[in-house]
Amino acid sequence: MSCKIDYQALPHLLENRVVLVTGAGDGIGRAAALQYAQHGATVILLGRTIEKLERVYDEIEALGGPQPAIFPLNFEGATLSDFDDMAKTLDKEFGRLDGLLHNAGLLGRITPFEQYDAELWEQVMQVNINGPVWMTQALLPLLKQSDDASIIFTSSSVGRKGRAYWGAYSVSKFATEGFVEVLADELEHQTNIRVNTLNPGATRTQMRRSAYPGEDPATLRTPNDIMPTYLWLMGPDSTGVSGQKFDAQPARV
Repeated sequence: MSCKIDYQALPHLLENRVVLVTGAGDGIGRAAALQYAQHGATVILLGRTIEKLERVYDEIEALGGPQPAIFPLNFEGATLSDFDDMAKTLDKEFGRLDGLLHNAGLLGRITPFEQYDAELWEQVMQVNINGPVWMTQALLPLLKQSDDASIIFTSSSVGRKGRAYWGAYSVSKFATEGFVEVLADELEHQTNIRVNTLNPGATRTQMRRSAYPGEDPATLRTPNDIMPTYLWLMGPDSTGVSGQKFDAQPARV
C-alpha cells in the first residue's frame, strides 16, 4: 500500500504506550525509537551492542521523553528460553506491550546462490525471520493486554519480488511477508492486535551502503525522512488496518 510520507503525527500520539524496537542502536531503529519517545511512548531499546543502546537512551532523556529501557539481545544466538525470559521480564516491568517494531536485520551477501555460504544463510534466516517469529510468539500475551497493539515487521522490495543474488535476505523477507499474512488472519476479530509489513525503501543506512557501495548516499532519504509511516502504523490512526504491505517512501524511478 502507499506510504504515509505526508502523515502529520500529533505530539502525544503514543502517550502512555509501551513500544519495543529491535535494532534500536542505530539507523532506522534509532530514528524510530527517538520518534516514538518524542511522541510520548516508553520505548524498550533492544539490540546487541549495549554502547549504542546507551547512546540512544541518553538521546531520549535529552529530548525529555519518558524514561526508556534497555534490553540487550543478539538474535544470532537467542534461544526460545531467552524470548520467554524476555517476556517474563517485560511483564514484570510493564505488564503489557502496545507496540513492537521488528527492525533488526542482517544483509548477508549479495552473491550468486551457487556460491552462498550455508552458515551465513542460516545466520540471516535466524536474525531476519526465525528470531522475530519466536519473539513475537513469546510477546503475544503481553500484546493482548493492550487495548490497541501494533506489530510492524520490516520488509523489502526484494521480499515482494525476487531479485538475483539477494539470496537469504530476499528469502527471509518473503517469509516475513507470508508470516504476517498468516498471523494477521489468525488475530483478526480475536484480539486488538494489528500486524503489518513495512518496506523502508532506499534509505541512508549502513546496510544500504553495504548493498550498494557505488551509490551516492546524498541521493537517499534519511531514516528521519521516512518516520511518518512508522508513526502512523504504530499509532491509533492505523487501528483496524492489519495484514497489509506498506512502503515508507515512494518507489525510486
